[in-house]
Amino acid sequence: MLDLIGTFAFALNGALTALRATRLDIVGVITLGMITALGGGTIRDVFLDALPPATFLDWRYLAVAAGGGLIAFLTGHHLERINGTINVLDAAGLSLFAVTGALKAVDLGFGPAQAVIVGAITGVGGGTLRDVLIRQVPSVLSSGLYAVPALVGATVVVLADVLDARGPVAAIGAAAVCFAIRMLGVHFDVNAPFPPGERRRER
Repeated sequence: MLDLIGTFAFALNGALTALRATRLDIVGVITLGMITALGGGTIRDVFLDALPPATFLDWRYLAVAAGGGLIAFLTGHHLERINGTINVLDAAGLSLFAVTGALKAVDLGFGPAQAVIVGAITGVGGGTLRDVLIRQVPSVLSSGLYAVPALVGATVVVLADVLDARGPVAAIGAAAVCFAIRMLGVHFDVNAPFPPGERRRER
């Protein structure tokens, strides 16, 4: 369920980003939404050698991703009026995917450190593909509190598993921690350190 909710959030986010940054028709908007939603999970499954990816085994992923893209296409002009909609959806997708990615790695027998890395990759993968396709520097490379929250969220849920405290509460709590860190970074414009002597350029 968390995976599907994350898929929907990222689909909305990807499609809204497409509407804001590019001139795409309905096919382009929905496609970018689906790539954003499914990219991280596909990369995760390839890394875990869980082939074919879950995206192609469960029709619900494709349906939810396409539905999110279509909703964004039809109502994007209304959603854009809500301040921070894209950032909120991005943070939600990042949080849910980081947690579910880490848990899937644990289920397949990966160690704690490897599971954390897989969780972070799952969280940032779709957004990275989205940014590349619309010719932007990926957020994971230019926004300090993007990969960091994903790593923290994945670490929290993996630690809960190590301590035999795994369950819905732990998963939701880990996602909430990731979400809170990401939104604090967005709100206060907090970033990881840049190279000495280099000022951050306005985007």
